[in-house]
Order: sequence, then C-alpha cells, then structure tokens
Amino acid sequence: MMNRSWIYVILTCGSELLWIFGFHNATTWWHWIFIAGFILLDLQFLAKACENLPTGTVYAIFAGAGTVGTFLMDVFLFNEHVSIPKIFFIILVICGVVGLKLSDDKKLKGVDQ
Repeated sequence: MMNRSWIYVILTCGSELLWIFGFHNATTWWHWIFIAGFILLDLQFLAKACENLPTGTVYAIFAGAGTVGTFLMDVFLFNEHVSIPKIFFIILVICGVVGLKLSDDKKLKGVDQ
C-alpha cells in the first residue's frame, strides 16, 4: 500500500497546477479567491507530505512536477512553442527528480524501513 505521505505529494502537485492555471485565466476579483484557496490547500498538502518524508525530496518533486506540469499546460492548453532545448531541459528536470527519489530511498542506504 502506498504511504499516505506520497498521496499528499500527489495532491500538492495537483493543487499547484490548479492555482497556476488560475493565474493564467483569472479575469475578475473573485477568481483570485479560488486561487488563494488552492494556494493555501497546496501549502497544507506540502506540509503534510513533509511530516514523514524528507523535505528535500518532497520539495524537489513538488517543484519538478510544477515545472513539467506548467510546461505541458503551456503547450497543450495555451499553444506555447515547443523546441528541442525546452524538451531537453524538461527531461533533465525529470531525471533530477527521479534521481533524488532513488538516492533518498532508505533501502538503497541499507537501512530497513
């Protein structure tokens, strides 16, 4: 079964993308109320995820997912231009996040969980 903290990581990444999407689409003052709510929810999920997982790993995944998710949103929802250098650097971000997760695994360090 997946650790509950990893569910919070997924939720914080998702809520981050929602408020970033809101930044792009907000046109009235009341839209900003929803954006502020998603930001607060995002920070709550981030704090809960950090209770049982290494903060550096959680933040790296959070930031990496936000970067990759925002790039994909720009491309598929807002018709942003895609180039080989952009794809290359997005792949580097993904490799960095996966590398941090793998290097932080307690089983790799020889410590039982």
